[in-house]
Formats: sequence, structure tokens, C-alpha cells
Amino acid sequence: MHHSLCLTAEPIDEAALMLSRPPLQNDGAVLVFLGVVRELEGSEQLAALDYEAFRPMAEHQFNQLFGQAAERWPSLASVRLVHRLGRVVVGETSLWLEVIAPHRGEAFAAGQWLIDEMKRVVPIWKRTVSKPS
Repeated sequence: MHHSLCLTAEPIDEAALMLSRPPLQNDGAVLVFLGVVRELEGSEQLAALDYEAFRPMAEHQFNQLFGQAAERWPSLASVRLVHRLGRVVVGETSLWLEVIAPHRGEAFAAGQWLIDEMKRVVPIWKRTVSKPS
């Protein structure tokens, strides 16, 4: 399985990522998930989220997750993940995930699992930035 990871302070260029997709051969499912900063976190109105990571451990944990995903779903062709660091304002993409597989079942299952596990084990923290009143 091909995989790539990018932790970046730059805005995520979704169009460029879509254009750089590996060629599809025997794979009929491309799952793309966007995590977007929303305006409400509980009852708090947000202006942004600040993301911070312990980069060496985050990269290590992501690579372990990619390996575990390949074991759980051996037919996966590709997983690409981009996560923003730093300040991400409301409406901007903080997470971009692409999973390519032969069928939609594996793509959806792997995508859901990767996001859930990422939130559980990868040392990326977010701090809310309240909207000025």
C-alpha cells in the first residue's frame, strides 16, 4: 500500500491533492474526507482552532496506523493524509484524507478507522480561539 503524510502550517490545497492522485488501475473507490473547522464547539463561538503537534511522535504514530490499516485491509491501494498545524480559521480545512481501495466498503471502513485511531493515539492537540464579542 502506498501512503503519504504531510503535517503543514500551509492551507490545504484540495484541488492540487486531487490532481496528484496516483493513477487508478483496479481500484474503484476513492474516499476523500475533509475535516473543516466549524463555528461552534459546544456552545462556544469560535474564530479558529490552533493545532499543535509533537511532530516526531505524530509522524511515528501515523506511520504505525498506516501499517495497521494495510494489515486490516490488505486490498488498500493508497492512503494520503494532510493535517494542518498552527491556526486554522472557521471554514478552512484542517484534515484531508484520501483512501483508495478496490471497493467502497474497504475505503469507508479504513477511512473511519484511521480518523478514529488518529484522534485516539496521534499527539496533535487543538486549542479553541474564541470569536471576539
